[in-house]
Amino acid sequence: MLSITEIQNVIPHRFPMLLVDRILELEPMKRAVGIKNVTMNEQFFQGHFPGHPVMPGVLILEAMAQVGGVAMLYPDENRGKLAFFAGMDRVKFRKPVVPGDQLRMIAEVIKVRSGMGKLWVQSFVDDQLVAEGEFLFALALK
Repeated sequence: MLSITEIQNVIPHRFPMLLVDRILELEPMKRAVGIKNVTMNEQFFQGHFPGHPVMPGVLILEAMAQVGGVAMLYPDENRGKLAFFAGMDRVKFRKPVVPGDQLRMIAEVIKVRSGMGKLWVQSFVDDQLVAEGEFLFALALK
């Protein structure tokens, strides 16, 4: 398990873009499971949508990518690198995410070669699938 402080030692994201609160499971370069506690205090709920708060899909995808980033950047040889989105395929949203939900994200590494890689990532609320997709990324030096 990684705390928020340990997560910040692995990925460069900070408030308001750090969207992972804890890593529950980690097999570097293979798999990571993380959580995001969604609260009404999030800035984006002010405008998305007033009177009917829904977490923006793009931020759900970003949270999922950050969990994958922890899996990829945790090994010593990748510390200090950045993981950039290179593409997304087969992305689907299944259910809205609202304040009070806990988003549990599972990122599984499909392949990595020459600094490029592919992840299959899913997110759940109460064991119900809310989003999924295949993410392509590139590892690069800062």
